[in-house]
Amino acid sequence: MKIVVIGGGAAGLGAAGAAKGQDPSAQVVVYTEYEDVAYSPCGIPFVHGREIESFEKLFLATKEQYVAQGIDVHYETTVESIDTRSKTIKVRGEGEVGYDKLVLATGWNYDTPDIPGAELGGIYHVKNIRAAMEWDRRLDDVRSAVVVESGPIAMEMVSALRHRDIEVTLVDPGPWPMADVIDPDIVEPVRKDWEEAGVSLKFGEHVTAFNGTDTLTHVSTSFGDLPAEIAVIGSHKVPNSALAQSAGIKLGSTGGVVVGPELRTSDPDVYAAGDCAEIPHGVSNVPLQGLSGSHAYAQGKTAGINAAGGTRTHNPVYVPWGMLAGSWMIGGVSFGETLATALGLPFVTGVANGITRARYYPGVKPITVKLLADPSTRRLIGAQMVGGEGIKERADFLGIVARTGITVDTLATMENVYSPAIGALNEPIAMAAQALVAKL
Repeated sequence: MKIVVIGGGAAGLGAAGAAKGQDPSAQVVVYTEYEDVAYSPCGIPFVHGREIESFEKLFLATKEQYVAQGIDVHYETTVESIDTRSKTIKVRGEGEVGYDKLVLATGWNYDTPDIPGAELGGIYHVKNIRAAMEWDRRLDDVRSAVVVESGPIAMEMVSALRHRDIEVTLVDPGPWPMADVIDPDIVEPVRKDWEEAGVSLKFGEHVTAFNGTDTLTHVSTSFGDLPAEIAVIGSHKVPNSALAQSAGIKLGSTGGVVVGPELRTSDPDVYAAGDCAEIPHGVSNVPLQGLSGSHAYAQGKTAGINAAGGTRTHNPVYVPWGMLAGSWMIGGVSFGETLATALGLPFVTGVANGITRARYYPGVKPITVKLLADPSTRRLIGAQMVGGEGIKERADFLGIVARTGITVDTLATMENVYSPAIGALNEPIAMAAQALVAKL
């Protein structure tokens, strides 16, 4: 059995390791266009911001460890095409390579705005770790930067650049940060935090041109020109699915590869996982693409196990998420009010302002929890939160609540840990659920 994996990110290495675990005798070969595999792009902004001391901390394993596992990784290698009829791929410099099963883990690209001057030096797409190392050295001499749109990594880069004493202007066409994901009341503390830190926020505006001779010197916008030595692109992730499309593998409405529960594509010998694939949402059944690294890794493991002869299914997703933005943590599950309204989903909300520890314990921080429930089934369909701590754990828990169909009535009477150092007497989730039940 020869299993070929295209892509060396979380999904690709997850698939390779899972395939080898399922069938130790399988020949597993990974092709990646980059110099490295299995590192965390999500950690790059925190190295830039000096919260993490070095880029080496972001690597999950050494190249020697993959060799020891029996995984043959081909670095800096381009796969040019796939022929599903002959079950071969064409690799630049290697020619045609056969496979028994193929896993596509080709990841994502930025939805780069079509802006004149985009080819200039000084325009930074935060993704590749080797490029990030070079950019990090450059940041020592940068005085001004423009962040173009407020995607998740860009949200973190705003704070990272300010930590380096760089003047930052955020230009975003939306009315508030990450407007397609976060509700304005939830992100408002982050916006205020950025303003207090000296970030210039330009919402409802657009970058119209990057200017300079060989490298960026200033940015033209819908409100005027800005001096800028670098521009950080923070646009949405789009699936890197061109290779699949050219092979005749079916794509879906997001542009990602269509997969079934076993992550098999329209070709029975080809699987897809991670940001190049689209996965149905558990509430709306709308296909989603471009989720988190944990989603990519879990999908990769499912694809790898099945490619190696096992049987595993991947559930629809409810998307618990969280991130650090400024001095605040924000997060949630599935929908907020903005997105639920856009999708035409009926909902009722309950909001509570609470605290993360006992009020008298040092370090106590505020937290706001907003819950959305379907008024007929009373099941949780979404949540949004902002606070000083404790967002990740609550998002994980509420993701299971949405997935298993627990009602807000049950949440309203939930048990919770009370310990002054780690939890307040009144759990904010229960308080939000009580407010929601009162409305119902």
